[in-house]
Amino acid sequence: MDSEESAKSPNVLPDITLIRRAEETLHRHVPEVGLGLDAVKEHLTKDVAPALNGSSQSSRYYGFVTGGATPAAVFADNMVTEYDQNVQVHLPNETIATDVEAAALTMICDLVELDPTQWTHRTFTTGATAANIIGLAVAREHVMSTAAMRNGRDPREAHPTVSSHGLHTAMAYAGIDEIQILTSAPHSSLRKAASIIGLGHASVKDVGHYPTGPHRFDLEKLEQAMKKSRVASIIVVSCSEVNSGLFATFTHNMIRLRQLADQFGAWIHVDAAFGLLARILPDNDPMYRFQKAGVGNLEYADSIAADAHKLFNVPYDCGIFLSRHLKTGTDVFQNPGAPYLNAEAGSVPSPLNIGIENSRRFRALPVYANLLALGRQGFVDMLKRQIKLARKIAEYINTSDDYELLPPYPHSEIGCYLTIYIIVLFRLKNPEANKTLVQRINSSGKIYVSGTAWESQPACRFAISNWKSSVEKDWPLIETILKQAAVGFD
Repeated sequence: MDSEESAKSPNVLPDITLIRRAEETLHRHVPEVGLGLDAVKEHLTKDVAPALNGSSQSSRYYGFVTGGATPAAVFADNMVTEYDQNVQVHLPNETIATDVEAAALTMICDLVELDPTQWTHRTFTTGATAANIIGLAVAREHVMSTAAMRNGRDPREAHPTVSSHGLHTAMAYAGIDEIQILTSAPHSSLRKAASIIGLGHASVKDVGHYPTGPHRFDLEKLEQAMKKSRVASIIVVSCSEVNSGLFATFTHNMIRLRQLADQFGAWIHVDAAFGLLARILPDNDPMYRFQKAGVGNLEYADSIAADAHKLFNVPYDCGIFLSRHLKTGTDVFQNPGAPYLNAEAGSVPSPLNIGIENSRRFRALPVYANLLALGRQGFVDMLKRQIKLARKIAEYINTSDDYELLPPYPHSEIGCYLTIYIIVLFRLKNPEANKTLVQRINSSGKIYVSGTAWESQPACRFAISNWKSSVEKDWPLIETILKQAAVGFD
C-alpha cells in the first residue's frame, strides 16, 4: 500500500461531532414502555456505533497494548454470549465448558513452553490486573508460611494463615512486621493489587538499576532489601515493562532471583502482560536474542500474570494466571461453607476455588478458538510482523532530525534496534513541542498513540499489538503523519 492509498484508510478515532451527537441521543431514564428490539438495534447501530473508536478493529490504534479480535475469536465470543455458560463449577456431566477452559490453559502452557504438569494453578481472569492480584494474594500466603518456619515454627503444627485468620494474626505468628514487594519499573496495577490485598501502595519498592536502566533489577540492592530482619519479600518481575517495552531480567538473572527467593523464603511473581509471548520467538535468531533472554528461565518463577487480549488477540476482557502452587491458591480462593458450590470429582479444579470471581463469562472459548485457528506458526508470524513494524518506526525516529528515540541507553549499547519489542517510546527534540505532540499525531484520526512520560518529561508511545499490523500496510501512513506532526518544530 503506498502513501496515497494508505491515507484513504478509515479513521481510528470517530470525529468529535459523532461523539457529541451520540451523547445527545443517549437515554438517561428508563422508558415506561419498552422501545422494542428493532428500535434498540437502530439506536445502537446508527447512534452509538459510529461514536466508538477502532481500538480493536484497526491495526493503527497504538495507544495501549490493546490487541484486537481475530475472526475466529469474534465467532467464539458470539458463542460465549449465545450459550452463556456458568464456567465456575466443574460439572463434567452437564457441560464441557470447564474442560474447554482446562484444555485452553494447557495449550497456553504448551505454546509458551511451560510444563502444564508443573504449572497446576491455572485460571482465566478479567486481565493482568486481576492476575496480579491473585499472584500477590498467593505470594502473601506463601511468604507468611516460610517466614514462620524460618522463625522456628514447627511446619507440622496447624498455624494461622492470612486466609483463615487475617493479616495481623498471621504476621504476628510468623514473627514479621512487614511484607515488601520488590520490583523494578512496576506497572500501576501492581500498587493497586498491593492495596487490595492489604499490603498498601508503600509496600511496592523499586530496586531498579539506575542509570543503566530502571527496568532492570539491581541484584545487590535487591539482596540487601531481603536481608532485613522481620521482613518477608515478594519479588515481582516486569516482563516487558509497559512504558518502554524493555525486560527486567535476562536468562541468568532469573537463576539468581530463584536462589535469593529460596534463601529468604520469597515468592517470584512475573507480570508478563504482553511479554510472555516472546517465548515463542525462534531460538538462536540474533534478531530476537534480547527478547528471548528477557523471557529466559521464566519457569523458575512461582507465578505469572498475562493478558490474553494482548497476547492472543481475543476480545476484552481476558487475562491469564499461572502458578506452580495449586494448594496455596486453593487455600486462598476456596469458597468455604458453600456445599451447593461443590464440584463433581474430577481432575479439573472448579475455577471459583482458584480465582477471584464466583461468576464470569466463558472467556476460554475465544482463546481456544484462536490457538486452534492460528497455531504456533500463526502466532510466531503475527509477533514477527508486530516487531518488524515497531523497529521500522524506531529506525525512522532514531535517524530523524526532529525526533529522538527513548530510552537512549540500550540502543547505544548494541548499536541497533534489537532491544525493540512492540513498544516504541519517543519525543521531539524540541522540549516545548512535546506538550502538544500527541494531540498533533492523533488529530488526523488515522492513527492513535498515547501520551506518557520519560524522566518526568512528556513523551509519546507506539504500542504494536494488533493481529493485522504490518510494515507494508501501516508504515506509509505512520511516516506521513509523523512528518506532518513535526512541521514547525525544528
